[in-house]
Amino acid sequence: MEGEIQKIRPNFWFDMNAEEAVNFYLSVFKNSSIGRITRYTDEGREIHGMPEGTVMTVEFELEGQQYIALNGGDQFKFNEAVSLLINCESQDEVDYYWDRLKEGGDENAQVCGWLKDKFGVSWQVVPRELDDMMASKDIDKAKRVTRAMLQMKKLDLNELRKAYEGR
Repeated sequence: MEGEIQKIRPNFWFDMNAEEAVNFYLSVFKNSSIGRITRYTDEGREIHGMPEGTVMTVEFELEGQQYIALNGGDQFKFNEAVSLLINCESQDEVDYYWDRLKEGGDENAQVCGWLKDKFGVSWQVVPRELDDMMASKDIDKAKRVTRAMLQMKKLDLNELRKAYEGR
């Protein structure tokens, strides 16, 4: 991950488990790497409240996208207003990411291909094909796919195809 820094990088605010989260994401995404790690110093301790030497940030990359994980404390929590979308090429890929990311996550937050992982981060695990189905100029096809999708937790590409085709 050494080298050029992306102009825009999402920054994730974790309580105190940024390293654990990054290591989990690195285990899920095969094309991933960890970058620089910064640590809190005693400077500004009256503001940040962290012991000197505690990990402050972890830079990491998943599938070519750079991120930063921050150990910021418990003031802020993740919510579904922001999610990460994984475009999957096959049902096997949907199954892989869904099964890995839902481990220990919030089962009540699983709907229409969305899930919340054990760190509170929201993910959308979506077959690429769904974009074309939803963008069909044939409104009836798009409606059928939407209706089918709204009934699912993990998306089932075969069932979405059947709905699209009117079967």
